[in-house]
Amino acid sequence: MADLLLTNARLIDPEAGTETLGALLIKDGRINEILPQDIDIDDKRFPAGNRIDCGGKVLAPGIVDIGVKVCEPGERHKESFRTAGLAAAAGGVTTMVTRPDTIPTVDTPETLEFTKRRGAEMAPVRIAPMASLTKERAGREMVEMGFLMDAGALAFSDGDNVVSDNKVLSRAMTYARSLGALVMGHPQDPGLSKGSAVTSGKFASLRGLPSVSPMAERMGLERDLALVEMTGVRYHADQISTAIALPVLERAKAKGLDVTAGVSIHHLTLNELDVGNYRTFFKVKPPLRSEDDRLAMVEAVASGLIDIICSMHTPQDEESKRLPFEEAASGAVALETLLPASMRLLHAGAVDLPTLWRALSLNPAKRLGLEGGRLSVGAPADLVLFDPNAPFVMDRETLRSKSKNTPFDGQRMQGRVLRTFVGGEEVYTRA
Repeated sequence: MADLLLTNARLIDPEAGTETLGALLIKDGRINEILPQDIDIDDKRFPAGNRIDCGGKVLAPGIVDIGVKVCEPGERHKESFRTAGLAAAAGGVTTMVTRPDTIPTVDTPETLEFTKRRGAEMAPVRIAPMASLTKERAGREMVEMGFLMDAGALAFSDGDNVVSDNKVLSRAMTYARSLGALVMGHPQDPGLSKGSAVTSGKFASLRGLPSVSPMAERMGLERDLALVEMTGVRYHADQISTAIALPVLERAKAKGLDVTAGVSIHHLTLNELDVGNYRTFFKVKPPLRSEDDRLAMVEAVASGLIDIICSMHTPQDEESKRLPFEEAASGAVALETLLPASMRLLHAGAVDLPTLWRALSLNPAKRLGLEGGRLSVGAPADLVLFDPNAPFVMDRETLRSKSKNTPFDGQRMQGRVLRTFVGGEEVYTRA
């Protein structure tokens, strides 16, 4: 592996919370040295023929994206490891933490091994798989967590199939606690949210759509956190999307519970009114919330109450989306739109780049025990070089994902990925 010198860059260090001008020297796939801007590039320490002038653009740790759905096995027509990997590289995502809600479910060491092997063979970025919490995500019997951890499972989650049986969930959490495993929950009361398509309120009533109260999220989170307090398990809430749930999260953290929380980029940048005339590309789970809720999520990210921003990448084919709103499948692709959508928060003055990268890269890596997410000597050279100000109009047909279900289609955006590196190797270059 050749040495590489990246010069003239705006270096984002989410650990130190700094943004500085400087250069990086990469050796053997890792950051070897962080250098000042005014280095002598003729110094014999630096590789003569392997240098990149970053042109004053931003160089940051690659994004670690928790909750990516890759539809292999079972629904390869929606997304494969190859297409998801290409989309991730083009979006500055260097590690995809994959969800277990495939067909079949990732609930055995064999299916997990398939995920790891297929991802390593086909994707240019790193693959870090999760496994389901219960067999077939049915909420009845917990999986063999020890065997799955030995096979490489980083966390356990049934996704949006919320385990409704408290005894089953408490037993699974107790067992996970004994292994030091991370359990990821989807805070939602399954009874209240069943069959809903939008958030309750005036807009839902005007559109005549089945809706769910934000209280369902708070109730689901309170239930999960009560069981966390009882069992002592490490817990991550995959998506918080309502202001009413934030005090519950804040109390749990103040109690010293081992709890973190995430939010999807869609709930940070869109609101319930974007559904408009039944536009199914805006149908996600949980549904888009009010503008007040969106602003509360942005503030929670800025303060650190919400730890992680994720894409919640969920490919759906045309047949699944070109249906009446109530019947259409939930979800949106977001591997390539995560970074430019995040730039909306930067340009609105809501967060700075180190804070944003703390949530996009450092915190997810730390929570999962991964090496990435850092711009420090010895860290893997998983990096993204991007221009936060480059304008463009999103055209879904240009996305590398097999499915094109993005709510940002046709929207004016800012932020272009220029290069992506994984282990010091360049896996994407913007033409």
